[in-house]
Amino acid sequence: MQLTNLPIGKTARIIQLNAKEIKRRRFLDLGLVPGTVVVAKRRSPSGDPTAFLIRGTTIALRKEETDLIIVQEMGQKKII
Repeated sequence: MQLTNLPIGKTARIIQLNAKEIKRRRFLDLGLVPGTVVVAKRRSPSGDPTAFLIRGTTIALRKEETDLIIVQEMGQKKII
């Protein structure tokens, strides 16, 4: 599924990046590489962007970006 569709509070593992060139480089620079665990933390009141916990850092991504990231849901992860 696309990262866009990951429900808040759920955890997923990145499977694939469908971005090219500059966008792909940006994702890689942010630590969004296949195998990375991502937790959907919260969505803005307008629905976009969404905050994700990625490698210990909260990063906000817009729908146009999360549509390009394919993930596999893992369930819920307890955040300390």
